[in-house]
Amino acid sequence: MSIRPPYPPEFRSRMIDLVRSGRSPEDLAKEFEPSGQTIRNWVQQADRDDGLRHDELNSQEWDELRRLRRENKQLREEREILSKAAAWFAKEADSTTRKRSGS
Repeated sequence: MSIRPPYPPEFRSRMIDLVRSGRSPEDLAKEFEPSGQTIRNWVQQADRDDGLRHDELNSQEWDELRRLRRENKQLREEREILSKAAAWFAKEADSTTRKRSGS
């Protein structure tokens, strides 16, 4: 199964314009490659981006959410590394202290 590259923004924009001018997503799906549902999804997202719908995140909000999730993941990984390093250093310091005191 091959993964199809994303449709170019110009193509999506044209499909959105055609739906907004009265064409149905199903008619466009018969004429072009994307499914009717894909075209409907594009129109809904364009409506959100244009401020016509407020039921979900717009594209800028999705981009910010993805960025924040990546940043959060990185911070969790860094915290885990620092925690392990601190435990290692504490163990080493304790070991060094015991050797010096002759225990």
